[in-house]
Amino acid sequence: MPDKKSWGSAVMGWFLVPDSPEGGSESHDGVLADDALIQRAAAEQSEPLQVFSSEPPPARDGEVDFQGVYEAAGITAAEHERVSRTLELLNSLPPDTDETVKRQIVMASLRAFGVPIEKIIESGAEELQALEAYIRGGARDTEQSTSESEIRIRQLEEEIVGLRAAMQQRVDAQHKVIRTCNEKKLEVQKVLEFFGQDAVARVVRDSPKLHEPKSEN
Repeated sequence: MPDKKSWGSAVMGWFLVPDSPEGGSESHDGVLADDALIQRAAAEQSEPLQVFSSEPPPARDGEVDFQGVYEAAGITAAEHERVSRTLELLNSLPPDTDETVKRQIVMASLRAFGVPIEKIIESGAEELQALEAYIRGGARDTEQSTSESEIRIRQLEEEIVGLRAAMQQRVDAQHKVIRTCNEKKLEVQKVLEFFGQDAVARVVRDSPKLHEPKSEN
């Protein structure tokens, strides 16, 4: 039996995205991690699949509206039903059924229902094509969005560094103001101390320009 992945890559000509391992942060047993999958799928934009006649629905929190994707690709309900019925037939057979026997049973059932085999293949290929285009489009958008976000994050980080530097500069400057003003106060205080505390207190009390310092409890 030919390898399914090789058959898919060679015959369909579409990049098949394997499921990432649980956790999705590292490669494991040859399976690509999530970030690598997105980057690799996004790189396929050089070979875009123009299959959508309308904008497919966005995936909300990773949940795909498959019916909406198929409809956007022009796949009718009847075409989708061909694939669904065939899949139901396959899934209804015992898992240990011989492949040859399984094929005979499914083919006989489809002929009994009058379903053209070529139409099932065409519909299935249409769905694969639509899903591949959806993967590529989403990966491309995600790659662009994350790149823009990384640029913005770097800008904000640089802005934070600048703000912290400006804040520290302002604090250092204020410390210098306090130190030099206190030094000047000591110089002026020598003059006032020369006249005595009682004289100073009287002038401060009687002057409309001055405010008596509040006593600390």
